[in-house]
Amino acid sequence: MDLRYLKLVKTIVEEGNITKSADRLFLTKSALSHQLRDFEERIGTKVFVRSRNNWKLTKEGLEVYDMACRVIERIDEGLAKITKIQTGSRGTIKLGTECYSFYHGLPAFIQKMSALYPEIDIILKVGSEKPAITQLLSDELDICIVTETPISEKIITYELFDDELYVVMNIEHELADRQYLEAIDFVEQHLIIHSFPLETVSVYQHFLKPHRVEPKKITAIPMTEVALELVEANMGIACFSKWALKSFKLSESLKFVRLGKYGLRRKHYLVIRSKDKDKQYIQDFIENIREDSFQVAMKK
Repeated sequence: MDLRYLKLVKTIVEEGNITKSADRLFLTKSALSHQLRDFEERIGTKVFVRSRNNWKLTKEGLEVYDMACRVIERIDEGLAKITKIQTGSRGTIKLGTECYSFYHGLPAFIQKMSALYPEIDIILKVGSEKPAITQLLSDELDICIVTETPISEKIITYELFDDELYVVMNIEHELADRQYLEAIDFVEQHLIIHSFPLETVSVYQHFLKPHRVEPKKITAIPMTEVALELVEANMGIACFSKWALKSFKLSESLKFVRLGKYGLRRKHYLVIRSKDKDKQYIQDFIENIREDSFQVAMKK
Protein backbone atom coordinates (compact mmCIF):
# COMPACT_ATOMS: atom_id res chain seq x y z
CA MET A 1 0.00 0.00 0.00
CA ASP A 2 1.32 3.41 -0.97
CA LEU A 3 2.18 5.45 2.11
CA ARG A 4 0.80 8.62 0.54
CA TYR A 5 -2.75 7.22 0.78
CA LEU A 6 -2.36 6.63 4.51
CA LYS A 7 -1.03 10.17 4.95
CA LEU A 8 -3.97 11.43 2.91
CA VAL A 9 -6.58 9.74 5.13
CA LYS A 10 -4.85 10.77 8.36
CA THR A 11 -4.56 14.39 7.24
CA ILE A 12 -8.24 14.68 6.20
CA VAL A 13 -9.34 13.35 9.61
CA GLU A 14 -6.99 15.70 11.48
CA GLU A 15 -7.80 18.81 9.44
CA GLY A 16 -11.50 18.17 9.14
CA ASN A 17 -11.95 19.60 5.64
CA ILE A 18 -10.57 19.34 2.12
CA THR A 19 -9.15 22.86 1.84
CA LYS A 20 -6.89 22.63 4.90
CA SER A 21 -5.92 19.06 4.04
CA ALA A 22 -4.95 20.03 0.49
CA ASP A 23 -2.87 22.95 1.78
CA ARG A 24 -1.08 20.74 4.32
CA LEU A 25 -0.28 18.12 1.67
CA PHE A 26 0.67 20.74 -0.94
CA LEU A 27 -2.07 19.50 -3.30
CA THR A 28 -4.95 21.12 -5.10
CA LYS A 29 -8.41 20.14 -3.89
CA SER A 30 -8.95 18.41 -7.22
CA ALA A 31 -5.75 16.38 -6.90
CA LEU A 32 -6.62 15.40 -3.32
CA SER A 33 -10.09 14.22 -4.33
CA HIS A 34 -8.59 12.26 -7.23
CA GLN A 35 -6.09 10.49 -4.96
CA LEU A 36 -8.81 9.62 -2.46
CA ARG A 37 -11.03 8.11 -5.19
CA ASP A 38 -8.06 6.17 -6.52
CA PHE A 39 -7.34 4.78 -3.04
CA GLU A 40 -10.97 3.76 -2.47
CA GLU A 41 -11.00 1.97 -5.81
CA ARG A 42 -7.83 0.10 -4.91
CA ILE A 43 -9.18 -1.20 -1.58
CA GLY A 44 -12.71 -1.68 -2.89
CA THR A 45 -14.56 0.32 -0.26
CA LYS A 46 -15.46 3.84 0.82
CA VAL A 47 -13.23 5.47 3.41
CA PHE A 48 -15.34 8.59 4.00
CA VAL A 49 -19.01 9.38 3.80
CA ARG A 50 -18.78 12.80 2.21
CA SER A 51 -21.05 15.79 2.29
CA ARG A 52 -20.27 19.42 1.53
CA ASN A 53 -19.14 20.35 5.03
CA ASN A 54 -18.86 16.99 6.74
CA TRP A 55 -16.43 14.13 6.13
CA LYS A 56 -17.13 11.11 8.30
CA LEU A 57 -15.14 7.89 8.39
CA THR A 58 -16.91 4.68 7.45
CA LYS A 59 -16.29 1.54 9.54
CA GLU A 60 -13.69 0.51 6.99
CA GLY A 61 -12.32 4.05 7.08
CA LEU A 62 -11.86 3.83 10.85
CA GLU A 63 -9.67 0.75 10.33
CA VAL A 64 -7.68 2.53 7.63
CA TYR A 65 -7.22 5.58 9.87
CA ASP A 66 -6.09 3.43 12.81
CA MET A 67 -3.61 1.64 10.56
CA ALA A 68 -2.39 4.96 9.12
CA CYS A 69 -1.73 6.33 12.63
CA ARG A 70 0.21 3.23 13.69
CA VAL A 71 2.27 2.97 10.50
CA ILE A 72 3.15 6.65 10.33
CA GLU A 73 4.01 6.72 14.03
CA ARG A 74 6.40 3.77 13.58
CA ILE A 75 7.99 5.45 10.58
CA ASP A 76 8.43 8.71 12.50
CA GLU A 77 9.99 6.82 15.42
CA GLY A 78 12.36 5.01 13.05
CA LEU A 79 13.41 8.23 11.35
CA ALA A 80 13.98 9.85 14.75
CA LYS A 81 16.23 6.93 15.75
CA ILE A 82 18.17 7.22 12.50
CA THR A 83 18.66 10.94 13.11
CA LYS A 84 19.79 10.23 16.65
CA ILE A 85 22.28 7.63 15.42
CA GLN A 86 23.61 9.99 12.77
CA THR A 87 23.93 12.78 15.31
CA GLY A 88 25.57 10.44 17.83
CA SER A 89 28.06 9.27 15.21
CA ARG A 90 29.70 12.68 15.20
CA GLY A 91 31.94 13.89 17.98
CA THR A 92 35.36 14.64 19.38
CA ILE A 93 37.32 12.07 21.38
CA LYS A 94 40.16 13.20 23.63
CA LEU A 95 42.33 10.09 23.99
CA GLY A 96 45.05 9.47 26.53
CA THR A 97 46.99 6.54 27.94
CA GLU A 98 48.74 5.63 31.14
CA CYS A 99 51.32 3.52 29.29
CA TYR A 100 53.44 5.66 26.97
CA SER A 101 54.31 2.62 24.87
CA PHE A 102 50.90 2.97 23.27
CA TYR A 103 51.87 6.22 21.61
CA HIS A 104 54.02 4.25 19.17
CA GLY A 105 50.99 2.41 17.78
CA LEU A 106 48.11 4.84 18.21
CA PRO A 107 48.90 7.37 15.43
CA ALA A 108 48.48 4.72 12.70
CA PHE A 109 45.21 3.59 14.25
CA ILE A 110 43.95 7.17 14.52
CA GLN A 111 44.83 7.76 10.86
CA LYS A 112 42.79 4.70 9.89
CA MET A 113 39.84 5.87 12.01
CA SER A 114 39.97 9.30 10.37
CA ALA A 115 39.60 7.65 6.95
CA LEU A 116 36.76 5.34 8.03
CA TYR A 117 34.96 7.82 10.28
CA PRO A 118 35.70 11.38 9.10
CA GLU A 119 32.94 12.64 11.41
CA ILE A 120 34.95 11.54 14.47
CA ASP A 121 37.75 13.90 15.53
CA ILE A 122 40.34 12.09 17.67
CA ILE A 123 42.76 14.21 19.69
CA LEU A 124 45.73 12.41 21.23
CA LYS A 125 46.53 14.02 24.59
CA VAL A 126 50.07 13.66 25.93
CA GLY A 127 52.21 15.16 28.64
CA SER A 128 49.82 15.49 31.59
CA GLU A 129 51.13 14.70 35.06
CA LYS A 130 47.63 13.73 36.23
CA PRO A 131 46.66 10.02 36.25
CA ALA A 132 44.62 9.07 33.18
CA ILE A 133 41.56 8.05 35.24
CA THR A 134 41.58 11.42 37.03
CA GLN A 135 41.62 13.19 33.66
CA LEU A 136 38.76 10.98 32.44
CA LEU A 137 36.54 11.78 35.43
CA SER A 138 37.26 15.50 35.10
CA ASP A 139 36.32 15.43 31.37
CA GLU A 140 39.89 16.24 30.27
CA LEU A 141 39.87 12.87 28.47
CA ASP A 142 36.99 10.95 26.90
CA ILE A 143 38.77 7.61 26.57
CA CYS A 144 41.90 6.35 28.27
CA ILE A 145 43.99 3.18 28.10
CA VAL A 146 45.29 1.98 31.45
CA THR A 147 46.78 -1.11 33.09
CA GLU A 148 44.43 -1.13 36.08
CA THR A 149 41.15 0.56 36.84
CA PRO A 150 39.35 1.50 40.03
CA ILE A 151 35.88 0.10 40.64
CA SER A 152 33.46 2.97 40.12
CA GLU A 153 29.92 3.34 38.81
CA LYS A 154 31.16 6.41 36.93
CA ILE A 155 33.32 4.40 34.52
CA ILE A 156 32.98 1.42 32.21
CA THR A 157 35.96 -0.81 31.50
CA TYR A 158 36.70 -2.88 28.40
CA GLU A 159 39.56 -5.38 28.48
CA LEU A 160 41.87 -5.02 25.48
CA PHE A 161 44.74 -7.49 25.89
CA ASP A 162 47.59 -8.54 28.15
CA ASP A 163 51.32 -8.43 27.53
CA GLU A 164 54.63 -9.12 29.29
CA LEU A 165 57.22 -6.62 30.48
CA TYR A 166 60.93 -7.35 30.10
CA VAL A 167 64.06 -5.70 31.42
CA VAL A 168 66.17 -4.36 28.54
CA MET A 169 69.88 -4.11 29.21
CA ASN A 170 73.26 -4.15 27.50
CA ILE A 171 74.70 -7.63 26.96
CA GLU A 172 77.72 -6.48 28.98
CA HIS A 173 75.59 -5.52 31.96
CA GLU A 174 76.41 -7.32 35.20
CA LEU A 175 72.96 -8.96 35.27
CA ALA A 176 72.81 -9.90 31.58
CA ASP A 177 73.62 -13.56 32.23
CA ARG A 178 70.52 -14.00 34.43
CA GLN A 179 67.51 -15.92 33.10
CA TYR A 180 65.27 -13.59 35.10
CA LEU A 181 65.61 -10.80 37.65
CA GLU A 182 64.17 -10.60 41.14
CA ALA A 183 62.99 -7.33 42.65
CA ILE A 184 66.04 -7.21 44.94
CA ASP A 185 68.29 -7.09 41.87
CA PHE A 186 67.10 -3.53 41.18
CA VAL A 187 68.44 -2.08 44.43
CA GLU A 188 71.80 -1.03 42.96
CA GLN A 189 70.49 -0.24 39.48
CA HIS A 190 69.81 2.92 37.49
CA LEU A 191 66.23 2.46 36.26
CA ILE A 192 65.17 4.50 33.24
CA ILE A 193 61.42 5.18 33.03
CA HIS A 194 59.35 7.28 30.69
CA SER A 195 57.89 9.69 33.24
CA PHE A 196 56.78 10.26 36.81
CA PRO A 197 54.76 9.64 38.96
CA LEU A 198 55.98 6.15 39.79
CA GLU A 199 52.39 5.00 40.35
CA THR A 200 51.96 5.02 36.58
CA VAL A 201 55.10 2.92 35.99
CA SER A 202 54.12 -0.75 35.72
CA VAL A 203 57.46 -2.28 36.79
CA TYR A 204 57.46 -0.15 39.91
CA GLN A 205 53.78 -0.57 40.77
CA HIS A 206 53.52 -4.33 40.13
CA PHE A 207 57.06 -5.63 40.72
CA LEU A 208 59.20 -3.36 42.88
CA LYS A 209 56.70 -1.70 45.21
CA PRO A 210 55.15 -4.99 46.46
CA HIS A 211 58.66 -6.05 47.53
CA ARG A 212 59.47 -2.59 48.97
CA VAL A 213 62.38 -2.15 46.58
CA GLU A 214 63.62 1.24 45.44
CA PRO A 215 66.29 1.40 42.69
CA LYS A 216 69.44 3.32 43.49
CA LYS A 217 68.62 5.87 40.80
CA ILE A 218 65.53 6.55 38.68
CA THR A 219 65.60 8.82 35.64
CA ALA A 220 62.62 9.85 33.51
CA ILE A 221 63.39 9.92 29.78
CA PRO A 222 60.23 10.71 27.76
CA MET A 223 61.75 9.66 24.41
CA THR A 224 62.05 5.90 23.87
CA GLU A 225 64.89 6.38 21.37
CA VAL A 226 66.99 8.22 23.95
CA ALA A 227 66.20 5.68 26.65
CA LEU A 228 67.36 2.87 24.37
CA GLU A 229 70.57 4.73 23.58
CA LEU A 230 71.34 5.05 27.30
CA VAL A 231 70.65 1.35 27.81
CA GLU A 232 72.84 0.49 24.80
CA ALA A 233 75.62 2.56 26.36
CA ASN A 234 75.20 0.49 29.53
CA MET A 235 74.19 3.57 31.51
CA GLY A 236 71.06 2.01 32.95
CA ILE A 237 68.27 -0.50 32.42
CA ALA A 238 64.69 0.00 31.25
CA CYS A 239 61.52 -2.06 31.03
CA PHE A 240 59.47 -2.51 27.88
CA SER A 241 57.06 -4.95 26.30
CA LYS A 242 58.48 -6.37 23.07
CA TRP A 243 55.63 -5.08 20.89
CA ALA A 244 56.38 -1.51 22.01
CA LEU A 245 59.81 -1.70 20.41
CA LYS A 246 58.77 -3.27 17.08
CA SER A 247 59.09 0.03 15.24
CA PHE A 248 62.68 0.59 16.44
CA LYS A 249 65.86 -0.83 14.99
CA LEU A 250 67.31 -2.51 18.06
CA SER A 251 71.02 -2.88 18.58
CA GLU A 252 72.44 -6.40 18.81
CA SER A 253 74.04 -5.30 22.08
CA LEU A 254 70.63 -5.23 23.80
CA LYS A 255 69.18 -8.15 25.70
CA PHE A 256 65.67 -8.90 27.05
CA VAL A 257 65.49 -10.50 30.50
CA ARG A 258 62.28 -11.63 32.22
CA LEU A 259 60.98 -10.02 35.40
CA GLY A 260 60.60 -12.80 37.91
CA LYS A 261 60.72 -16.53 37.28
CA TYR A 262 57.30 -16.56 35.60
CA GLY A 263 57.47 -13.15 33.99
CA LEU A 264 55.52 -9.97 34.72
CA ARG A 265 52.29 -9.82 32.74
CA ARG A 266 49.84 -6.95 32.81
CA LYS A 267 46.38 -6.31 31.40
CA HIS A 268 45.43 -3.27 29.37
CA TYR A 269 41.97 -1.75 29.58
CA LEU A 270 40.06 0.87 27.65
CA VAL A 271 37.98 3.06 29.97
CA ILE A 272 35.13 5.48 29.29
CA ARG A 273 32.69 7.43 31.45
CA SER A 274 29.42 5.60 32.11
CA LYS A 275 27.44 8.60 30.89
CA ASP A 276 29.06 8.27 27.44
CA LYS A 277 28.28 4.58 26.84
CA ASP A 278 25.35 5.27 24.48
CA LYS A 279 27.22 7.71 22.25
CA GLN A 280 27.57 6.02 18.88
CA TYR A 281 30.94 7.58 18.03
CA ILE A 282 32.36 6.29 21.32
CA GLN A 283 31.11 2.79 20.55
CA ASP A 284 32.50 3.03 17.00
CA PHE A 285 35.93 3.79 18.44
CA ILE A 286 35.75 0.95 20.97
CA GLU A 287 34.62 -1.60 18.39
CA ASN A 288 37.42 -0.67 16.00
CA ILE A 289 40.28 -0.55 18.48
CA ARG A 290 39.32 -3.97 19.86
CA GLU A 291 39.38 -5.48 16.36
CA ASP A 292 42.21 -3.49 14.78
CA SER A 293 45.48 -5.09 13.74
CA PHE A 294 47.21 -2.49 15.95
CA GLN A 295 45.74 -4.23 18.96
CA VAL A 296 46.22 -7.74 17.56
CA ALA A 297 49.91 -7.03 17.02
CA MET A 298 50.29 -6.09 20.67
CA LYS A 299 49.14 -9.51 21.77
CA LYS A 300 52.09 -11.21 20.10
